[in-house]
Amino acid sequence: MNDRIALRGMRIYGHHGANAREQVVAQPVDVDLEVEVDLRAPAESDRLGDTVDYAALQRMVVRIVAEQRYSLLERLAGEIACAALEQPRIVAVTVSVAKPRIFQESGATPSVTLHRRR
Repeated sequence: MNDRIALRGMRIYGHHGANAREQVVAQPVDVDLEVEVDLRAPAESDRLGDTVDYAALQRMVVRIVAEQRYSLLERLAGEIACAALEQPRIVAVTVSVAKPRIFQESGATPSVTLHRRR
């Protein structure tokens, strides 16, 4: 299956990082989410009930990033991936998480990308 739904460029403020300051001061976290789902039915029916609700996916990502606290980007990405796979129509997920301001002096942006399949 090659059908995909993507949410790109989400910037959410959260408390994630291995040092204590990162757990106290909210910082931007950039998230890209891509889910693999069979889109044949909604392509014909034009009904929201036949697909994955983009707004619900976006709310799920915002809730996890804004309300949870993790030391590692790997864990944050893993939690997002697991939550996405709870939706029965989603058969695979790719999630990328980046912290664009962590290394301001060098301009580097650390990121993690995970792919998980049901």
